[in-house]
Amino acid sequence: MAVADLTPLPSNEVDVLIIGGGPAGTACAYWLAEAGFDVAMVEKKTYPRAKTCGDGLTPRSVRQLADMGVEDEVAKLGHRYDGLRSYGFGHQLELKWPEHPTYPNYGYTIPRLDLDGLIANAATKAGAKIFDGSEAIAPLSISPSASPSALAGCTGANIKRKDGSITDLRARIVVVADGANSRFGRALGAARQRSWPQGMALRGYYTSDRHADPFIESHLDIRDEDNKVVPGYGWIFPLGDGRINVGVGLLSTDKRWKGMNTTKLMETFVRQVPDYWGVDESTSCGAPTGGRLPMGLAVGPRIGQGVILAGDATGSVNPFNGEGIAYGYETGRLTALSVANALNGGGQEALNAHEELLESTYGDYYRVARVFVKVITNPQIMAACVGIGMRSEWLMSELLRIMANLMRPEPGAAEVAYSLLERLARFIPEADLVAASLN
Repeated sequence: MAVADLTPLPSNEVDVLIIGGGPAGTACAYWLAEAGFDVAMVEKKTYPRAKTCGDGLTPRSVRQLADMGVEDEVAKLGHRYDGLRSYGFGHQLELKWPEHPTYPNYGYTIPRLDLDGLIANAATKAGAKIFDGSEAIAPLSISPSASPSALAGCTGANIKRKDGSITDLRARIVVVADGANSRFGRALGAARQRSWPQGMALRGYYTSDRHADPFIESHLDIRDEDNKVVPGYGWIFPLGDGRINVGVGLLSTDKRWKGMNTTKLMETFVRQVPDYWGVDESTSCGAPTGGRLPMGLAVGPRIGQGVILAGDATGSVNPFNGEGIAYGYETGRLTALSVANALNGGGQEALNAHEELLESTYGDYYRVARVFVKVITNPQIMAACVGIGMRSEWLMSELLRIMANLMRPEPGAAEVAYSLLERLARFIPEADLVAASLN
């Protein structure tokens, strides 16, 4: 879906320049434009454009889409599903999304080819100026970082337009949302915390008679060519359009990470996919694509003078389940709030307060998640946990609520278990928790 009514690139300063047109960038553009600010967003590629992704929207994503007024359009273009079918160590469970006071009990699958342009259109209708096919190639007027915990500042960007011309666009605040590799963020001093988990994912499309299955599918014991379990999971997500999205995700917490051939891992997983999906070379729609994903807010610093990072540029992917779209929308929305506070008189102090907002929203949860993914790197622990859990639908349902970040306000088994883990992760160093779990 193409972005509508593109206007000429303004020569003067805007309130906010957003770099990157994925979930975080488009959501941030929508909420700031909705609030009445003069917003310009630049996206390197031209909509519609494909992105490597599982294409799955959980209830957290659906809530954000509903709040932006686009769920009905997503429902028309995508495929609604009811829950998760999980496989592991010889067991199978079908788990429906739980009832929740804030989030719906369903999700959608929709290719990013359709999704990102749809949200960009919503931002355009709200008043944002969206410039696809325009690349932010360098920051303007870089100012030195005030401290090791801050990005360098900037006042805008050099923009390379569709016709090859280069122009400067200045802004009161620059939002960097250009994805996991964030070249613009790195130019300002952002870097990944290398001791924290990182994901690597590979996905491909296949035709399948079960393209409208009511469950997405997860395989918790993916294996390498030697039939050894590797830390990660495989997925099959029905898209409802004649295709399914098939992929594997691998965690950097295993020492085999650097030597792992993800293409061969994908080929091995495809051979393990249940026959009812009909996955083989004859149903493949093309070669798989992949990339690396920093997780758990692993990238920083995130704020500098007049500049702030959002979405995958901060490593916002949930380490528990590899979910990124929901956290792109959410961090884009939170960034919009902090930017609005700064522009409405709070200045740099209000922008700096965004760190506290991120910490209160995700800090404890991501600390628990980082410990979790390190612990399950141990094959024996992984086999024991999955083996026990897969024998109990109740237990796996509670675990699903934790891993999908769908805990409820009233205390239940998931909330009590998570509260305990949260306290441990807050007061005991992560390295000590991991060591204790492995001994």
